[in-house]
Amino acid sequence: MSLTQLAAQLRSGELSPREAVQSYLTRIEAAGELNAFISVRADEALAEAERAPEGPLHGVPVAVKDVIDVAGARTTAASRILRDNLATRDATAVARLRAAGAVVLGKLNTHEFAFGALTTSPHFGPARNPWSLDRVCGGSSGGSGAAVAADLVPGTVGTDTAGSIRIPACFCGVTGLRPSTGLVPTDGVVPVSRSFDTVGPIARSAEDCSLLLQALAPSYRPEPNGGVAGLRIGVVLQLFELADPDVAECAQSAVAELGLLGAKVEPVTIPLLEEAGTIVQTIMLPEAAEAHLGWLRTRLPDYGADVRARLLAGLLLPSTAYVTGLRALRWYRDELRHVFDRYDLVVHPAMPVVPPLIREETGALQREGIPYRLALIPFNSPWTLAGAPVASVPCGFVAGMPVGLALVGRASGDATVLRAAAAFQRATDWHARRPAYVGST
Repeated sequence: MSLTQLAAQLRSGELSPREAVQSYLTRIEAAGELNAFISVRADEALAEAERAPEGPLHGVPVAVKDVIDVAGARTTAASRILRDNLATRDATAVARLRAAGAVVLGKLNTHEFAFGALTTSPHFGPARNPWSLDRVCGGSSGGSGAAVAADLVPGTVGTDTAGSIRIPACFCGVTGLRPSTGLVPTDGVVPVSRSFDTVGPIARSAEDCSLLLQALAPSYRPEPNGGVAGLRIGVVLQLFELADPDVAECAQSAVAELGLLGAKVEPVTIPLLEEAGTIVQTIMLPEAAEAHLGWLRTRLPDYGADVRARLLAGLLLPSTAYVTGLRALRWYRDELRHVFDRYDLVVHPAMPVVPPLIREETGALQREGIPYRLALIPFNSPWTLAGAPVASVPCGFVAGMPVGLALVGRASGDATVLRAAAAFQRATDWHARRPAYVGST
């Protein structure tokens, strides 16, 4: 059952909040091998279900990434350093979900400090992909993607700095939205990069994500279900050429479907695409190092090797690199503005490869072994820089693993992105397909 359908049943009284919460708690308990959750609030959630306020999410069970504060629960960020960190208040995002009637079931696994694309914390263990338990979920919101794909919860909230919602949504065959930067407050969230951090939904469908976003961002207004007829959509061939050919073929079929639905589809060239990743790194790495400066001085051995290396890289970058990055950010946004003067959306394969095996550090991209994390940068960094909304929607399978299509809008164009994603999903059923694992829990 989708989040939207469940919400309707709860509002009508056909199902009680306690029944809904208990049902999902039972599924979570049976799916421990996925390691999607770091902590579960079973007793607290059942008690809160009894007094869930009326609202659009009345009694709907949700879960949040374990970098987002929930009062009375640990926020560990999947780290040794914050293993016993108890939150004293809700993050604004959580407070808004609760005000809309949602019940928080627990905290979801993440890459350590949300600073990586694998969700294989050396401190809390890897989250496993429900489509193939020996593969990663992506990251850093990997537990969020896995929990929705395995039907452990109808909707989750993750964070995205440089791809952390988009990657697991794609790899787990679910729908995720990186909202426009600043749309959802980030207070009460363990920071990565203050320039780029965002908070957004992961659920089965664009319709579900839209319902969650209405709670998370009261200024967001969904557009009517008018389809995509007349929308001008640019196809980023540069990224189709970088993707694995089988992945690109799935995404191309999705683009063709958008054309059949009435969108005006044509190729587009994104300026400075190759430079975007470098610009993001020159800003993100120093900002992450600044956020961790105290712990880098006193707790350096307590970081996992990969996160420690990236934080030290940010610490060692010269200050001139950061200033140059900020100048380049303005330049990039000025150049990109011309693209969105002409197009309502641009599209490309959400990710260039299917999820790799756990502990596999390279991915075969165009028959060359390159570091997995680096392969994803061109697909995420351009829109991180732009502060643009991006939805990743399922659009097919390669070797039994999900493939996604990214729909990107202009900054503050979240409603158009989700309208187009919903129109695509009404015409296809990729988002409705579930891994065999779901039937076994």
